[in-house]
Amino acid sequence: MNLQHILELSARDHSHLCPRQILGVRMGMYGGEALNLALPQSDKRLLVIIETDGCFADGLSAATNATVGHRTLRVEDYGKTAAVFVDTKTERAIRIAPALDIRQRASEYAPEEPRHYFAQMQAYQTMPNEVMFTAQAVTLKLAIQAIVSQPGMRVNCNLCGEEIMNEREVRQNGTTLCRACAYGGYYQAERNAALAVKWRPLELDSMTAQF
Repeated sequence: MNLQHILELSARDHSHLCPRQILGVRMGMYGGEALNLALPQSDKRLLVIIETDGCFADGLSAATNATVGHRTLRVEDYGKTAAVFVDTKTERAIRIAPALDIRQRASEYAPEEPRHYFAQMQAYQTMPNEVMFTAQAVTLKLAIQAIVSQPGMRVNCNLCGEEIMNEREVRQNGTTLCRACAYGGYYQAERNAALAVKWRPLELDSMTAQF
């Protein structure tokens, strides 16, 4: 893989390049190397579980070609720039995180740049993996088959009636529930206020209506 080419892809999709994108690109490349998988992947063998969103995620996705749309990129939001790389064929999993002193060490690899931000921009492109990251073999608490699920798995919640995909339903006393109905969701409905959506045709003035 060509680092500069991947950085260009990340910058194009993100509209700029920043240290966390570079960190994501380098971590993605290191994850593929650690699992001996060719990147960017053209299949769905590599599953990446990232622990934050934002710039870091865009860089990692550019390096691995893991995406939410392909269901090869998942976010478990711990607010950490770390990720678990999973070979879904062998079930090997490796968690990679930045070294705790990565920002301080950056100045060693960009000694002529006094500005911390730009020192990181330079250093993160050249720092060796063993200086930049820590890597640890891990075991997922949930089976890979349960995470990935199977195509076409759909049921409806017996309470709200909404469709549930990918075997994310909850069974309680013979009832099928979505997780929001079973445990409470991340939102609360405003029960005293009806949502009124009124449709009206698009109004065009005489100038814009002429084609």
